Amino acid sequence: MDGNILFAFSLTLMAGLCTGIGSLLAFFTSRTNTKFLSFALGFSAGVMIYVSMVEIFFKAQVTLTGALGSPAGNWATAAGFFGGMLLIAAIDSMIPEPGNPHEVKKVEDMVTRRNKTGGETELLKMGTFTALAIAIHNFPEGMATFTAALQDPALGVAIAVAIAIHNIPEGVAISVPIYYATGDKKKAFKLSFFSGLAEPLGALAAFLILMPFLNEIMFGVMFAAVAGIMIFISLDELLPAAKKYDETHLPIYGLMLGMAVMAVSLILI
Repeated sequence: MDGNILFAFSLTLMAGLCTGIGSLLAFFTSRTNTKFLSFALGFSAGVMIYVSMVEIFFKAQVTLTGALGSPAGNWATAAGFFGGMLLIAAIDSMIPEPGNPHEVKKVEDMVTRRNKTGGETELLKMGTFTALAIAIHNFPEGMATFTAALQDPALGVAIAVAIAIHNIPEGVAISVPIYYATGDKKKAFKLSFFSGLAEPLGALAAFLILMPFLNEIMFGVMFAAVAGIMIFISLDELLPAAKKYDETHLPIYGLMLGMAVMAVSLILI
């Protein structure tokens, strides 16, 4: 069990630190590779949607019907699923508008904004709010990854990879406006890096608060909630952002490939 806990923490840390990777990528390019980000976000959404509906929701339902019987177990699964959706929706509603992590930001747009009068102040405010917003957003994602990895390490890896991919453009969204406002790459990277640490902090909260109460029913409800969180993130954040980066069919091709990769991995593992 101790080995599983350490592994679960490692996965959440890896996923969270990918905001730092996005930050570094932003410093070495003058233009955003929108086609890559569009495809990658679609891929991430495909992984999340497939694994949530085919594997996580199903496991939660089996666990809860086994513990509570039917139809109580089915009702508990549905309640956990929509409860997860409501949780992440409530967190989104509390995020200040200037720092909305769902808003697509490009390197070249930041240069244009800086050239406007007072652009530095506007960009610094945007970058700081975005860092705070993404940190808040990453917290439940860390809890979800940790819970999934604890119950099923293979599922934990799939979710961590999907979250890691979508954390890369979030790192860009933090670091670019701060860099163009201050000219300080270190400051931009630090804010991006620390916002990613909310991911393992979410895992730590799950460990300290939820672990003492873990039983079959709790695991089942949490698994259903994880499925709800992943679906909400995919439909509300990843796919709309993917379409904004590229309005062709790239996002759906990425979605299909993500689902296919997840399907093959679940069959083989």
